[in-house]
Amino acid sequence: MLTKITVSDYMATRLVKLTKDTNVIDAIKSLLDHKITSAPVVDSIGHLVGMFSDKDGLKVFLESVYDQGMSGKVGEYMSTEILSVDATSSIVDLAEKFKKSHVRSFPVFDDGRFVGVISRVDVLRALTAI
Repeated sequence: MLTKITVSDYMATRLVKLTKDTNVIDAIKSLLDHKITSAPVVDSIGHLVGMFSDKDGLKVFLESVYDQGMSGKVGEYMSTEILSVDATSSIVDLAEKFKKSHVRSFPVFDDGRFVGVISRVDVLRALTAI
């Protein structure tokens, strides 16, 4: 049963999106307010240019300790090496990918278009739905 479930069945499509110019403190607040661990960073036409995660937020925190101030833009802290998955991939294959990776969520693409994000929690949700 689980082998027939695809990433698109459980990915999030209503996303909190950030831009490179978003203030990092506002970005961190968005992650906390929405109880998410990362958010896609998009350009003016919606193309994915990076991901901003709670781990990137920790960089902001540590810099604020050493520099005595919290400022900056998402573009200065976001990850630009984007590991992604295809919307048609099996959720079982995705679970294997999560198991081997430190990444907590992946952007999802369909025919080269950014269409959503899927997290470890989404994979667990698929397990409980059977």
